[in-house]
Amino acid sequence: MDGEQHTKDSAPSPERGGRRRARRSWSNGGVEAIVERLQGDARWRARFDHWHVVPERPARTCAFPERLDPRLREVLLRRGVTELYAHQARAVEHALLGRDVLVATPTASGKTLCYVLPVLQSLLESDGRARALFLFPTKALSQDQTLGLTQMVEALRADWHCFTYDGDTPPSVRRTLRDSGHLVLTNPWMLHAGILPNHAKWSELFRDLRWIVIDEVHTLAGVFGSSVANVLRRLVRIARHYGSDPKFLCCSATIMDAASHVRALLGRDVVVVDEDGSPSGPRTFGVYNPPMLNPVAGLRANALEEARELAEAVCGPGHQSIFFCKRRTSVEVLTRYLKEKAERLGLAPEEIRGYRGGYLPLLRREIEQGLKRGEVKVVVSTNALELGIDIGALDVAVLVGYPGSQASFWQRAGRVGRRKKPSLVVQIAQSDPVDQFLVRHPEWLFGAPQEKLGLDPDNLVILSEQVKCAAFELPFRAEGDGVRDPAFGSVRATATILDYLAEESKLLHKKGDTWYWMADAYPAQDVTLGGDDPDNVLILDADTKKAIGEIDRAASITTVHQGAIYQVEGETWKVEQFDQKNRRAYVKRVDTDYFTEAELDVTVRVVRLEARARRDRKSAPVTTPVPQPDGTPRFSPDASWGEDAAIWRGEVHVTSLATMYKKVRFYTRESVGAEDIHLPAEELDSEAFVLTLTDETASELGLNGGDRGAAWRSLGSLLQRVAPLVVRCQPRDLGLSSQVRSPHFQRPTLYFYDTVQGGVGLSEILFAAHRRWFAHALDVVERCECTRGCPACVGPPSQASQFGKESARRILRHLLDGPELALAPVDEAEEELARAR
Repeated sequence: MDGEQHTKDSAPSPERGGRRRARRSWSNGGVEAIVERLQGDARWRARFDHWHVVPERPARTCAFPERLDPRLREVLLRRGVTELYAHQARAVEHALLGRDVLVATPTASGKTLCYVLPVLQSLLESDGRARALFLFPTKALSQDQTLGLTQMVEALRADWHCFTYDGDTPPSVRRTLRDSGHLVLTNPWMLHAGILPNHAKWSELFRDLRWIVIDEVHTLAGVFGSSVANVLRRLVRIARHYGSDPKFLCCSATIMDAASHVRALLGRDVVVVDEDGSPSGPRTFGVYNPPMLNPVAGLRANALEEARELAEAVCGPGHQSIFFCKRRTSVEVLTRYLKEKAERLGLAPEEIRGYRGGYLPLLRREIEQGLKRGEVKVVVSTNALELGIDIGALDVAVLVGYPGSQASFWQRAGRVGRRKKPSLVVQIAQSDPVDQFLVRHPEWLFGAPQEKLGLDPDNLVILSEQVKCAAFELPFRAEGDGVRDPAFGSVRATATILDYLAEESKLLHKKGDTWYWMADAYPAQDVTLGGDDPDNVLILDADTKKAIGEIDRAASITTVHQGAIYQVEGETWKVEQFDQKNRRAYVKRVDTDYFTEAELDVTVRVVRLEARARRDRKSAPVTTPVPQPDGTPRFSPDASWGEDAAIWRGEVHVTSLATMYKKVRFYTRESVGAEDIHLPAEELDSEAFVLTLTDETASELGLNGGDRGAAWRSLGSLLQRVAPLVVRCQPRDLGLSSQVRSPHFQRPTLYFYDTVQGGVGLSEILFAAHRRWFAHALDVVERCECTRGCPACVGPPSQASQFGKESARRILRHLLDGPELALAPVDEAEEELARAR
């Protein structure tokens, strides 16, 4: 992003005045006044390490494409649209020429017209015979888009049916859509489990399907994206069965190598349109680093507490503000804090709302409408409000912690200033390696996308489940050693999977060259996509049995175990019973001054190794580390430590056991007790990136003594938390297991595994980008202001040991010095390891 930048030293001088009067004026002033005060008042000025200003940008426009139907031109003119933005015109032109198109531009850049105009043009040209299927990542977004699309259809005075198809669609509307639905808006789950398995009922749609529209493509990554890629294979397969050959129109936030990602998702090349021609109002970004409380320990003020204080400067009755938190618990805690201080913000408690996944649909719709009408002045949300659902024009966004990717950062920033008005975005850094890296490298935050999205449609676990669903829908036919199929024929493993389903699972019957489904089961209902799975745990009021929320199964063991505190918009409920087998948690409303946080114990077992890179150890002598008076080891600068590290990639089996939970007091974060959790372990087969050091090197680098286990794990924790700088994931998407002496490798080992069944390719990206990954981690350690470790690097000394920071620095420097690790045969290493074991 181009923009003007200045540091905190160049901010304007403060305007004087009493604190109370100043706060009141901040609340009632516009965005410019808020920015001026934040930059001018000494209290806040010291906390902003960087300011970045994106100036107002005029629109770059083009005339309507010549091929655009006059009736569509007339509708646009009546709406005051006399020209299209440059990217809109380019996307529409490509689509009208019958090409697959991806539009990758920022939030609020008008991407909707890029796909609406070609779709409506096809309907006009075919006298209403063409059909289009729209896929949105959430039900709320599909319902929101239905309203705008319906208005366009009504403006054309066309007799076309446009409806949302999801779990809330009435049966009568479902029948109408199946028989004569021209514009069907749905989500990947309904397509997977509701439409494709019942394709015979949707034959009219598939026979005339002209367009498949996919919005928010950047969300289709990881296990969810890999599953959806296979659902799209099934969709294309069925469409061609009925004689149609639909084209794709995709939209996305700006992402790294968009063409490659969409090629993996769709299995075909697309035309990428990524030059934004839309106008925008001036936008000011502030990078806020909480004050240092203990320089020696590197301890900073809690980001959530800072957000509570900052609310007095950025919230008020004259404008709307949104706070984004990374965790559901944080949303509830901050919502409670702000409601309790509503009067000081000049607001009523009901003007402050929380919003997150797990809230029931009616509650979410109520909050969304309140935002649109301007009745809700402050909303605290997870990423649930990150996507393009229309919630009006907010003015201030506060991001409590970096959201994990540049795409998410810009999506959240795009929620404000949507009517060309000035807007403010404040990024509050947490005591986290990635957050502190961005404080020191703001150019990374505002520069071009640098994270690669993980996507692996051919993952055997995911592919096997989806092939099973596809076989239920239509038979597969063999061709040579593979299958003759428009969607799965190019996938090498398809025939092997079909044979397994026929010979071992007995779900298929192979007659001649054709595999037929023969089981009574309906497979799609038991196959999840890895997003908001149907395997969610329902949370019920123990007294009324009324549902108050839901949560995914993986998170349930640490969120709704017996004794946990579950929160909804600041209200606290205690879990009285967790029926894990039947996916039900029963809660009672309580008035408590604490919330709960659970801990996991993880063990990893190697199943199969697929790739390896290593450096052979040199014979040069190594100087033994000599302890200094302060306890730190000293090494000879002339010592040659040799080439003695290795990285691996392979399949692992992971066992996770929730062991205990802590009770944490609101505001003070004081621990007020702990209890055991009594739940069975969760089992996971996944992929992992593995780092190993020889015992000799570990000792030479200071990874020895009684604290070596803590120091080794602290390095793993650092790498785990900076991984989002090289691969688009959240830290929770990458599990960690640290072993001082691995039973498999017989040496210090760190496992970084995908936390989803089967894995989604994160380990492959990390394997390829390991040097960049290690370099980012080293930058964090060397630039951190603490002495021996803190939460912003390897963790506090009480967890990382007093040598944790120095050990991490030495190990990372060693891994980066000298030649790169070279690919080496896996089989030879396995034989050596077997002999050692």
